[in-house]
Amino acid sequence: MSDRISLRAALLSSVALLVTTQAFAQERPRVTEPLGTVVLETRRDVQTQTATAVTEIDQEELDDRQASTIAELVATVPGVTLVNGSTPLGSGINIRGFGGGSTYGSNQKVMITIDGATQGSEEIYRIGTQLFTDPELYKRVEVIRGTVGSFEYGSGVVGGLIQLETKDASDFTGGETGYKLRQALSFGTNGDGITSSTTLAWQPSEDLEFLASYIWRRQGKQVDGDGNLLGAEGFKTPSYSLKGKYTFGASRDQSVTLSYTDTQLAERDVPYDAISDLPFFGNVDRDMQSRNLALTYRWNPDDNDLIDLTAALTYADQEILQTGVPAPGNATTNADLRYETTKLTVKNTALFALGTTSHELRTGFEVIRKDRLEASSAPGGLDERLAFFVIDEVSFGNGLTLTPALRYETQDIDGTRYGYEKYSNDAVMGGLSARYEFTTGVAIFGSAAYTEALPILDDLTNINQNWGGWLVNYMTTPEKSRTFEIGASYRASDLFAAGDAISVKGNYYNTDTWDVTSESGLNTVTMKGLEIEGAYSMANGFYGELSANIVDGSSRSTAWVWNDYYKFTPTDTLRLALGKRWDDTLDLSWEVAASKRYDEGDATAAIPGNAVHALRATYRPQEGVLAGTEMRFGVENLFDRDYQPRLATRDAPGRNIKFTIAKTF
Repeated sequence: MSDRISLRAALLSSVALLVTTQAFAQERPRVTEPLGTVVLETRRDVQTQTATAVTEIDQEELDDRQASTIAELVATVPGVTLVNGSTPLGSGINIRGFGGGSTYGSNQKVMITIDGATQGSEEIYRIGTQLFTDPELYKRVEVIRGTVGSFEYGSGVVGGLIQLETKDASDFTGGETGYKLRQALSFGTNGDGITSSTTLAWQPSEDLEFLASYIWRRQGKQVDGDGNLLGAEGFKTPSYSLKGKYTFGASRDQSVTLSYTDTQLAERDVPYDAISDLPFFGNVDRDMQSRNLALTYRWNPDDNDLIDLTAALTYADQEILQTGVPAPGNATTNADLRYETTKLTVKNTALFALGTTSHELRTGFEVIRKDRLEASSAPGGLDERLAFFVIDEVSFGNGLTLTPALRYETQDIDGTRYGYEKYSNDAVMGGLSARYEFTTGVAIFGSAAYTEALPILDDLTNINQNWGGWLVNYMTTPEKSRTFEIGASYRASDLFAAGDAISVKGNYYNTDTWDVTSESGLNTVTMKGLEIEGAYSMANGFYGELSANIVDGSSRSTAWVWNDYYKFTPTDTLRLALGKRWDDTLDLSWEVAASKRYDEGDATAAIPGNAVHALRATYRPQEGVLAGTEMRFGVENLFDRDYQPRLATRDAPGRNIKFTIAKTF
């Protein structure tokens, strides 16, 4: 207990010291893009400027992929593997071997936020991830892999973090007063998919903007490459988004933004088991709704580099109502689930210099309250947390950057309302990354990070578990993780020809987790992998993109038996895309996603290798009556290959021809 108090005192003292130091530090000019910045004309660039393993998907790529689910958007990120994925239900997102699996669609090792609102990460039995939302609502997706870049967002992030950002009215109006209306219609041949997306943006003044968006998506039952039904149910998901922003202050340096998203999904007489479609659980009528509300205040004065303050109050509500078919059903099929997460995040970014070093210091705190309804398959309770974090990006001016990060989080879980007990936990987590950039465009980097996944409400039913002959209380046993990473990047222009540009990044990681409670029968999990991303563009419009993931996993059971494989280890993958652009008018591309055969462990789990091709075309007329119109054409699984991806519980969809037409008025 004394060690815990000492750690807490040390952390709070460090926070106080850093905040005090920044008040006396001299100001420095804001960071700007350096001269000679290398710009690539590809769909997806490589984030070579940071030691963090991060991938950004912008609005252009979001539109071109014509995805039906969020999972389909991030499937091409190295290290990301989908458990199913073509449906919003019965799917999961796995990053570096952590997160979604065949029993649960999510856990807190993969964190997902919408405008800062944290989505549920509880382990819902055989239903899948709680990420019920529509890709059309968003303009940007960021995927952070690993732990080192996660400390200002949450604890226990071992696999990675997915951040979704909703569209703004100014994205359509360009910051000018007036109205803009965008209407899009999309069609897909596999499952007779159809989507209508309507967005109205109104900017009555330079300082005030409003957006309203409504998306109606329908997809029937899809077939695999052999023409057989996949087993996944079709779906209809009406979604809408409302967002407003008011900018004020003497120099327009303050703003208040309010955003709300709502997605609904209804199913009738479908298997309760949405992941594997096992029949003995019975059928249900199921209604789901996901709501997210975010109120954000920002103050960023031009004349004070010590202040870039953001305060965000967010609320996420995921509700699943189920009734057994035929009635009365049973305790599992009649389970109603609801997760409400309220979070207040206050953080500040200060830019200052100390001696020969320049600093970007991010400090903040979070207050988190998660309330979960009691269900037959999920215990109810209240999970309240308080967290403080400090991240200091220190530049030494000679190409070297060091970034220490620290997070302290306390937790109080109360299950007494539903007949359980009260528990308290806390943890100090942190990491250090180092990056050195040479004048040639080459950079080398490395990092070490430690995090703890504090117990979740699900563990209230796992008070005493037999763990290799020991009785373990899951409510006082956080999962621990340690990750080491090392890598290099390169960014240059005019390398092979005048006007060309290249960016490439390779990252090797080694993650050890122990005191594992989220995987039945396991004590430790070790994951090792190499992730590669590359992009290249030429002045004549040709471009290429490359990503690869080579991974290996092992585990040890609670009986202290070593296994040379881990059951949720992804397989090795390679993605290559080649394309040609004609200014902003036409973009043609071909993409192949290849997976290596996986045959580790049980022979029944062997998955053959495969290579799946896709074609995409985007046409945006710049003149005439069609100016402002966007037409997109895509063919996924071009050769109608019948295959089952690694970690999926069903075959992948067969050939799917997609077409989208959109017009902005």
